[in-house]
Parts: sequence; C-alpha cells; structure tokens
Amino acid sequence: MSRAFIKEDGPEPEENPPERPVSERPNYVTQRGQRMLQDEESRLLAALGEFAGTQNDPTRRRRKRELERDLRYTRVRLETAILVDARAQPKDQARFGAAVTLRADNGRPFKLRIVGEDEAEGRDDNWNLLPWPAPLAEALMGLKIGNSIDWDLGDGPRRWTLVAIDYNMM
Repeated sequence: MSRAFIKEDGPEPEENPPERPVSERPNYVTQRGQRMLQDEESRLLAALGEFAGTQNDPTRRRRKRELERDLRYTRVRLETAILVDARAQPKDQARFGAAVTLRADNGRPFKLRIVGEDEAEGRDDNWNLLPWPAPLAEALMGLKIGNSIDWDLGDGPRRWTLVAIDYNMM
C-alpha cells in the first residue's frame, strides 16, 4: 500500500463528543412534542443496537458515543417534560400549544404553532414551529382574535393581526 493513503499526523477523533446543552427553562411539551421525544428515544436505541460489542474503528466508536450522548439528552428531556393539555388552554387566547394565523396589513397570512423547544427543531410542512420562549411567541401570548402586533418577519416591519386560534392541531 502506498504511504500516501496512511494518515500519520493529526489527532485521532475526540473520544467523547461534547454534551448537548439542556435548556434551563421549563420543558413544556405538546402531545406531539412528547411523541417526538419518545420516537427519538426509540430511534436512538435501535441505532445503538447496531453498535453492539467492542468497536475497533475510531469512527464507529465516535458515532456510538454521539448516539449515547443524544440518548442521554433525549432521556433528560423526557424526564423533565411538562405536558401541556391544549384542551385546557383558554380558547380565545394565544397560549402554548396554539396554532395561530396572523394576517399582515398587506393581506399576507402567516401560520405558526407555539410549541416546546425540542419540537420547534422538528419539521412541519404546514406550519412554522415557534418555541414558546422566542420573542415573537412571548409577544403573541395572551393575544385574542382581532388583536395586533407590530413585527418584522424578515420583509420589513408590518402590523400583524391575529385572525385564528386553534388548539385541535396537537
């Protein structure tokens, strides 16, 4: 084998990847968010099952440690989850778990759901997922249909009016 294909210098991959930071805020979750965490735990356990036994390959060893780290994070998030029952939220106010529709002064609609921090990292093709501690979510909390806020969603400041609130999406 040619010496050109042998790595002689440079550090080995770090043995233990850094831990994922856990938010210090309350871990509010919707039913969907709780299911997502449970599904992630199952996915990680299945993926770890492929790494049984001793790992001689440093890349596989690192991947196993990354999966173990992600499993620790997911389990902490499951243990600290505070399930918020959307049915108990005031139907006439934007609160945690609400799917809201805003309409700009130019008529453009914007749909979002106020969700937990981990759920906001997921995907939903129909709604923008907004973590509850985000400034926009905080500005929306307590608003009723017909109330307005001034906000810049990336295309300049606009007046946005709350036109719909739905808690049946979760």
